[in-house]
Amino acid sequence: MRSRIFVLMLVAVMALLAACGSPSKEDVMKKLSGKWNEAKGYELQATMEIKTGTEPRMYDVTVWHTKPEFYKVNVTQGGTEDSQMIVRNDEGVFVITPSLGKTYKFQSDWPTQNSMPYLIGTLSEDIKADKNATMVEKDKTYVFETASRNNHKKVLPKQQIHIDKKTLLPKYVSVMDENNEEKIRVTFNKITMGVEHKASDYDVKMEDIQKDKKPQSNEGTDETGMMKFYPNLKWDGTVIDEGSVETEKGTRSFMTYGGGDKEFVVVQEPADEANELIPVSLEGDPVDLGFTVAALTSNSIRWEQDGIAFFVASSTLTPDELIEVASSMVAEDSK
Repeated sequence: MRSRIFVLMLVAVMALLAACGSPSKEDVMKKLSGKWNEAKGYELQATMEIKTGTEPRMYDVTVWHTKPEFYKVNVTQGGTEDSQMIVRNDEGVFVITPSLGKTYKFQSDWPTQNSMPYLIGTLSEDIKADKNATMVEKDKTYVFETASRNNHKKVLPKQQIHIDKKTLLPKYVSVMDENNEEKIRVTFNKITMGVEHKASDYDVKMEDIQKDKKPQSNEGTDETGMMKFYPNLKWDGTVIDEGSVETEKGTRSFMTYGGGDKEFVVVQEPADEANELIPVSLEGDPVDLGFTVAALTSNSIRWEQDGIAFFVASSTLTPDELIEVASSMVAEDSK
């Protein structure tokens, strides 16, 4: 009898110890929600490596967030002075490119529908949104694997969020393709919770943006004065028509793709020079292409790159497919 009682007590103690030592996914999610979402604001510094091109690209990322809806995100390409900033304040969402002296304004709910691996609030929403999310413990880290909700979720469908057990703050995020190959890694170097900034700290000052403008370079352009880019996709279909016309701004080229159920047109022309100290209003939502921020609507996407203005339109492509086309554009010599 005593031996049976001893065995039962031992089993109960072991079960209790196991329960105490291994918190459930729901327990950790509850702690994370309290840590990440109840703070009045935060600042963070991170590095982002994008491996989707022929050569990895490194970016330095700085984020300010003050509740409820104030954001300032500055992304600078490593080794250069080229930067881009996304600001959300009471007036709307602004995408700022100081080197071009340009600011675009959106009436958008960004980042509510656009999960970003460097915004810890959207990472929390990613975990909660995926009912099939998994969690494992590795040494001093909780590792959540979830479906991604970013702008590239069709080609980068999953992510792993590595969280420090002690601080309950993310250490790094790995965004992967369908083959589980890492394509984007965001490493958090410093996160300070509870930091609030004044509303005026999120103001967009056009004079400062114009002051940092750099002259446009013609390096890498062809005899028409403009590089030509083509979509690099694995879709069936051919270029039905390709041509160009001369406009006041220079050469406007166009390519019409079809031959299947994915038909679209690509237009390229020299980007306008910034000549006014007012933001340019754009229709659509801002989406991060990695190398720049684009404006996405239900049937079109537009962006600027290397001094060229791009516009892709389609009545058959989904918004995800429009993003896929934009992200795949490469210069003619790189095809």
